[in-house]
Amino acid sequence: KIKAPLLIGQGANDPRVKQAEADQIAFSMSEKGIPVEYVLYPDEGHGFARPENRIDFNGRVENFLAKHLGGRAEEFEEVEGATARFPLLEEEGNKVEEVAS
Repeated sequence: KIKAPLLIGQGANDPRVKQAEADQIAFSMSEKGIPVEYVLYPDEGHGFARPENRIDFNGRVENFLAKHLGGRAEEFEEVEGATARFPLLEEEGNKVEEVAS
Protein backbone atom coordinates (compact mmCIF):
# COMPACT_ATOMS: atom_id res chain seq x y z
CA LYS A 1 0.00 0.00 0.00
CA ILE A 2 1.51 3.31 -1.09
CA LYS A 3 1.26 6.09 1.50
CA ALA A 4 4.17 8.39 0.62
CA PRO A 5 4.11 10.98 -2.16
CA LEU A 6 4.99 9.47 -5.53
CA LEU A 7 6.33 10.91 -8.78
CA ILE A 8 5.63 8.77 -11.84
CA GLY A 9 7.53 9.34 -15.08
CA GLN A 10 6.10 7.12 -17.82
CA GLY A 11 6.92 6.57 -21.46
CA ALA A 12 3.71 5.85 -23.37
CA ASN A 13 5.54 3.33 -25.59
CA ASP A 14 7.16 1.40 -22.74
CA PRO A 15 6.96 -2.34 -23.56
CA ARG A 16 7.85 -3.36 -19.98
CA VAL A 17 5.60 -1.09 -17.92
CA LYS A 18 2.39 -0.41 -19.78
CA GLN A 19 0.86 3.04 -19.55
CA ALA A 20 -2.34 1.47 -18.23
CA GLU A 21 -0.44 0.33 -15.12
CA ALA A 22 0.92 3.82 -14.45
CA ASP A 23 -2.55 5.29 -15.09
CA GLN A 24 -4.10 2.87 -12.62
CA ILE A 25 -1.64 3.68 -9.83
CA ALA A 26 -1.75 7.45 -10.41
CA PHE A 27 -5.54 7.77 -10.64
CA SER A 28 -6.09 5.46 -7.65
CA MET A 29 -3.69 7.46 -5.49
CA SER A 30 -5.26 10.72 -6.60
CA GLU A 31 -8.76 9.47 -5.76
CA LYS A 32 -7.55 8.47 -2.28
CA GLY A 33 -5.96 11.86 -1.67
CA ILE A 34 -2.40 10.52 -1.65
CA PRO A 35 0.03 13.02 -3.20
CA VAL A 36 0.99 11.89 -6.69
CA GLU A 37 2.47 13.64 -9.70
CA TYR A 38 2.22 11.83 -13.03
CA VAL A 39 4.21 12.87 -16.09
CA LEU A 40 3.64 11.02 -19.36
CA TYR A 41 5.97 11.32 -22.34
CA PRO A 42 4.03 10.10 -25.42
CA ASP A 43 7.14 9.63 -27.57
CA GLU A 44 9.23 7.64 -25.07
CA GLY A 45 9.61 4.00 -24.15
CA HIS A 46 11.35 2.38 -21.17
CA GLY A 47 13.78 5.12 -20.20
CA PHE A 48 13.82 8.53 -21.76
CA ALA A 49 15.88 8.61 -24.96
CA ARG A 50 15.21 12.19 -26.06
CA PRO A 51 17.54 14.66 -24.29
CA GLU A 52 14.75 17.23 -23.98
CA ASN A 53 12.57 14.77 -22.08
CA ARG A 54 15.44 13.65 -19.82
CA ILE A 55 16.22 17.25 -18.90
CA ASP A 56 12.53 17.97 -18.36
CA PHE A 57 12.00 14.99 -16.09
CA ASN A 58 15.20 15.62 -14.12
CA GLY A 59 13.96 19.13 -13.35
CA ARG A 60 10.62 17.73 -12.22
CA VAL A 61 12.39 15.19 -9.98
CA GLU A 62 14.48 17.96 -8.40
CA ASN A 63 11.36 20.00 -7.60
CA PHE A 64 9.43 16.96 -6.35
CA LEU A 65 12.23 15.99 -3.96
CA ALA A 66 12.65 19.56 -2.70
CA LYS A 67 8.90 19.80 -2.11
CA HIS A 68 8.51 16.50 -0.27
CA LEU A 69 11.89 16.06 1.43
CA GLY A 70 12.76 19.66 2.07
CA GLY A 71 15.66 21.51 0.65
CA ARG A 72 15.95 23.67 -2.37
CA ALA A 73 15.63 23.39 -6.11
CA GLU A 74 16.17 25.66 -9.04
CA GLU A 75 13.03 27.21 -10.44
CA PHE A 76 11.61 24.87 -13.06
CA GLU A 77 11.78 26.15 -16.61
CA GLU A 78 9.88 24.58 -19.48
CA VAL A 79 12.24 22.65 -21.74
CA GLU A 80 11.83 23.44 -25.42
CA GLY A 81 10.99 20.26 -27.31
CA ALA A 82 9.94 18.24 -24.25
CA THR A 83 6.69 16.34 -24.75
CA ALA A 84 5.50 16.07 -21.12
CA ARG A 85 1.78 15.54 -20.61
CA PHE A 86 -0.12 15.38 -17.34
CA PRO A 87 -2.97 12.82 -17.40
CA LEU A 88 -4.19 13.66 -13.89
CA LEU A 89 -4.49 17.36 -14.71
CA GLU A 90 -6.03 16.62 -18.10
CA GLU A 91 -8.66 14.41 -16.43
CA GLU A 92 -9.48 17.21 -13.96
CA GLY A 93 -9.79 19.63 -16.88
CA ASN A 94 -12.22 17.29 -18.64
CA LYS A 95 -14.36 17.05 -15.49
CA VAL A 96 -14.49 20.85 -15.23
CA GLU A 97 -15.51 21.10 -18.90
CA GLU A 98 -18.25 18.47 -18.40
CA VAL A 99 -19.66 20.36 -15.41
CA ALA A 100 -19.62 23.64 -17.37
CA SER A 101 -21.47 22.08 -20.34
